[in-house]
Amino acid sequence: MKTLFVFIMTAGLASAGFAADEAIVGKYSQSCGICHASGAAGAPKTGSAEDWAPRLEKGMDVLVGSVANGLNAMPPRGMCNDCTADDYKALINYMSGAH
Repeated sequence: MKTLFVFIMTAGLASAGFAADEAIVGKYSQSCGICHASGAAGAPKTGSAEDWAPRLEKGMDVLVGSVANGLNAMPPRGMCNDCTADDYKALINYMSGAH
C-alpha cells in the first residue's frame, strides 16, 4: 500500500510540473518518498514550499550534510545508500520544487 501511495504521489508531482530525470524519480520513490510524501516524523513534504523554505535558506551544502549524516528521524544517507552528493542535491531540488 505504501508503494502505491508513493507511486501516486510521484506521478502526481511529475504531472504538476516537477521536472526530474527518471533516475532521480526512481531514487525518490525507493527512499525519500517513504517519509517526504506524507511528512512522516516531521519530514518536509515533497512540493511544500512552506516546509522547505527554512531548510533551503541553510544552503545546499548544509542540506546534503544533513542527509549524509542523518537528522532527527532521517537515518544517515536518507535510506539511499547508493546516492552520490549530486543525487542528494537533485533529490532535494526535486522534493523542494527549487529547480
